[in-house]
Amino acid sequence: MGIVERSVMADQTDTRRYLTEFDSARTGHILTDVLVIGSGVAGLRAAIEASRFGRVTLTTKRTLDESSTSLAQGGIAAVWGVGDSPDRHFQDTLRTGAGLCKPEAVRKLVDQGPARVDELIAWGMEFDHQGESIQLTTEGGHSVPRVLHAGGDSTGRALINTLSRKARSTANLRILESCFVIDLLTVEDRCVGAVTHHANYGHQIIWSNQTILAGGGCGRLFRETTNPPTATGDSLAMAYRAGALLADLEMVQFHPTTLYVAGAARTLISEAVRGEGAYLVDGDGFRFMQEAHPDAELAPRDIVSRAIRRRMTETKSNCVYLDARHFPSGQFEARFPGITELCRSFQIDPTRDLIPVRPTAHYMIGGVVTDSDAATTLKGLFCCGEAACSGLHGANRLASNSLLEGLVFGATAGETAGQRATQEDATVGPTRVRHEIPSSTRTELDLLDIANSLRSLMWRNVGIARRGDRLDETREIIEFWNHYVFDKVFSEVDGWEVQNMLTLGRLMAAAARERSFSLGVHYRVDAPEDQDPPPTPEHTAVRRADGVMVQGWLDQSLAPLRD
Repeated sequence: MGIVERSVMADQTDTRRYLTEFDSARTGHILTDVLVIGSGVAGLRAAIEASRFGRVTLTTKRTLDESSTSLAQGGIAAVWGVGDSPDRHFQDTLRTGAGLCKPEAVRKLVDQGPARVDELIAWGMEFDHQGESIQLTTEGGHSVPRVLHAGGDSTGRALINTLSRKARSTANLRILESCFVIDLLTVEDRCVGAVTHHANYGHQIIWSNQTILAGGGCGRLFRETTNPPTATGDSLAMAYRAGALLADLEMVQFHPTTLYVAGAARTLISEAVRGEGAYLVDGDGFRFMQEAHPDAELAPRDIVSRAIRRRMTETKSNCVYLDARHFPSGQFEARFPGITELCRSFQIDPTRDLIPVRPTAHYMIGGVVTDSDAATTLKGLFCCGEAACSGLHGANRLASNSLLEGLVFGATAGETAGQRATQEDATVGPTRVRHEIPSSTRTELDLLDIANSLRSLMWRNVGIARRGDRLDETREIIEFWNHYVFDKVFSEVDGWEVQNMLTLGRLMAAAARERSFSLGVHYRVDAPEDQDPPPTPEHTAVRRADGVMVQGWLDQSLAPLRD
C-alpha cells in the first residue's frame, strides 16, 4: 500500500528545534552508554536490562515513584490460568484494537508475557492469591480471566516498588531524580543524548551512545484525566522536534469510570470493579450497558465510554453510577481497599451507596513509531511504553495490556540499546554544539492561564466525541497561543511543559482532523452514520522536517515515511 505525505504550513512549534539556549562548551557533561528517559514500568525495565551491557543513566523529572504506572489500579494481563493461551490473548487484543493492531507486536506481547511475570515474582513481587494459585480476574475485552493483581487495587504501586528496588541494587545503573529532559540532542541526524535541567545542577548535557524514551503519555492535556501532573507529553514533543516519526496521535483512550465528585480531581475506579460484577446504572437505576453491547459492562473501553457519554446526554446528568451494593458482605473492601478508602473520603460507602463515575482521559495509544526492536526512525533513539507506537494497541487498548507492554517492550529496548551501545562504531563523545534563540519582541501571556485554557479546549473539542469544524478551531486557537509562547525562552520546567503540551495539542487535533471516520477510541460525530472504516485501516503519521510539519498515512506495517 502506498504512503502519502504532504507538508503543512509551518507553525512556531515547527521552527523551534530546541526549547532552550545552550553551549556545550559552557555546560556540564555526563557520559553514559545508555540514557533512559522516564521511570515508569517501561523506563525501569529498560534500564535494568540495558545495565547488563554497560553504564546506564536513568532520568526522571520528579522522583522515582511518581509515574502513571504507580497509580495503576488495574493489573497485568498475561496468559497464566488453565483454559487460556497466547492465541486467545492474541485474538482478544486484535479484536479490541479495531483492525489497527500490528500482529507482530501483539504476538510478541502475548508470547513473552508469562516470562516477564515469572521474572517479577523472582524479584519479589507478590501477586494476590486465591488459595494456592495466583488470583485471576476478568476485565473488559478479555474472553477469560487473565489479569493478575497485587494489593487488590494497588498493582501499579507494587510493580514500581519491585522494579525500583531492583534498579537501585543494579550495578552500572545511575538514577537522576528531579532531572527534566528538555530536548533530545542530535548531531548529523543521530541522537547522541539529551539537554537536561537538574533541580540542583542546572543545565547539563547527557551524552549517550543510545537513548531510550520512556517518558509516558500526555493525559494532562485534558481538563479531566487520571494521569499525574508529570504526564505532559514531553517525550512525544521532544521526539517530534528531533525529527522522529510519530503516529496515531488522535488515538487517546478515555477510561469509562473515574470517580465524579464536583470540584475534586478525577480518580480511577478500576475496571476490575466491573470485572467483579458491578453494574453501570443511570440516576434512575437503569442498567443501560445491556442495551449497548452484548458484553454489557465488560465491553471494550471505547464502547463503554461512549455509552456513558450518550446516557449522560440523554438524562442531562453529569455522571452515571457504579452499583456494587449486591456484593457479598466484606467483598468490596477486601478486593478494593484503596477504592474503598477513596470513596469513604467523600462520604460514599460502596456497600450502601452508588458510586458516581464518568469517563476521563487515561492513556495515549499513539506515539513515537517503533519497530520490533523498539527502535525509532531516528538513529540512536529507542522508545517503549506509553510514549511508543509499536502497533500493539491498534485503535483501542485492551485493559491491563499496558503494564505488560512496559515489561515486554522495555526489556526489548534495554537489550537492543545495550547491545548497540557496546559496538565500537556506536561510541559518541562530546562535541561542540550550541543553540541560540532570538529575543522576543512580543508580549508575554500567562502560562498557567494558557495551560488551563488548553486543557479545557482539548476536553471540549478533542475529547470523546469530535467533529471537523471544532478540530479546525482547536488548531487555530493553539496556533495563536504558539505565536506568543514559542518565541520565548523559558528557564523553568513549567514553561517547557506548556510548550510541550501546546505542541502535542496541535498535532493531536491535526491527526484527529485527518481521520474523518470513527475508529476505536477516535469517534467522529460528523461522520456519515452508514460510513464504515476501511477493512484494513491505515495509521496517521506526522514528523517535523525542514521546519514544517509533514503529515501522511502509513499502512498496517507501520513502515516509516520515506524521504
